[in-house]
Amino acid sequence: MVGIAIGLLVVAVALGALMVSRGISGTVSDASGIQQQGAYAMRLFGQQLRQAGSLRLNRNPGTVVAADLYLAPVAFETQATSATSLYSFDAGKSEQIVSGTAAPATLVVGYRRYTDPSFINPIDPSPSRNCLGGPADTSNHERLESTFWVSSKSELRCAGNPSTALPTPPTDGDGQPILQNVANFQVRYLVQNNAAGTPTLTQVDASGVTNWAQVQAVEVCLVLYGTEAMDLPAGSNYTDCDGTAVDMSTLTGVRARRMHVPFRNVFQLRSQGLIGTVL
Repeated sequence: MVGIAIGLLVVAVALGALMVSRGISGTVSDASGIQQQGAYAMRLFGQQLRQAGSLRLNRNPGTVVAADLYLAPVAFETQATSATSLYSFDAGKSEQIVSGTAAPATLVVGYRRYTDPSFINPIDPSPSRNCLGGPADTSNHERLESTFWVSSKSELRCAGNPSTALPTPPTDGDGQPILQNVANFQVRYLVQNNAAGTPTLTQVDASGVTNWAQVQAVEVCLVLYGTEAMDLPAGSNYTDCDGTAVDMSTLTGVRARRMHVPFRNVFQLRSQGLIGTVL
């Protein structure tokens, strides 16, 4: 009897240690998954936003022959017409470069698509892609477009170069999900006032932008939550996108007892807010 009791005690201690170990392992795995998703999202936003407003440098815009090869004429192309009007590009229309809505938060990014010579491909493929990795090199798109929003299922979705104009806001069936478990998604814009002598930068949401051509940079904030339930003591706070402290121990529903991690970054536009104002 004594041996059985000791054996049961050892088993109980071992099971307790196993449960603690599994809990710690699950928490670490959950945190790692959130960090990977957040890092991927910020890379994707950066890839698209830093290209916004980029133009094609035409290295042979005319038939002029320069006396010196290094003095050959070049020109930036601000317009490109496609057979499908939705795919045309016009740098004078600043809403084609960056735009969005505040409630619900949506972000639309666009820039010129062009081919570039490559020593491994004689067909001059396009080096740029939208958020979904398209369009194909053989397509007639002259403008790349990526639209981001959060669906009713807490998914960050993206639509790239849709065949028809998206509704405002886009629906859950549009585009493709690229992130799950999104608790918050907010976009703010750094707008430069080009008043003579006193230029200023103001941070506003989409409802405060009166001239999209003056947007210098875009701040993206995401809050992602995990899938593992855990014991969270009172006061387990994180800072939400609006700057308020949120106690994770008080959350309910699918977010109850879940780890929450905010991600925030500011991306400067390649056009630096000048497309449509000085070009």
